[in-house]
Amino acid sequence: MPKQLPKAVNQFRKRHPKVWKAFNELGERCHEAGPLDEKSRRLIKLAISIGAGLEGATHSAVRNARKAGVSAEEIDHVAVLAISTLGLPAATRAMTWISDHTTRTR
Repeated sequence: MPKQLPKAVNQFRKRHPKVWKAFNELGERCHEAGPLDEKSRRLIKLAISIGAGLEGATHSAVRNARKAGVSAEEIDHVAVLAISTLGLPAATRAMTWISDHTTRTR
């Protein structure tokens, strides 16, 4: 996992291993907290990241979604759905973040 993380995140992980462990455990508990399947959770995490305008979180959500078997087309659809809610500029921004990962894996 650390190789996929941005440099700043890896540095944080090394400096604060207990906080990093707790953060990851919280994420695991959140994923286990309800009835949604893995694919649904990954698509929702992507949508939240896009809606919040968070590039790093969007990159992470795309990586995790692809690992969970979400197709590039399904990921792209999330960005298209953002157009009518967030606007074309925000959706286009998300599409560029998504393409950082999906163009390499298609």
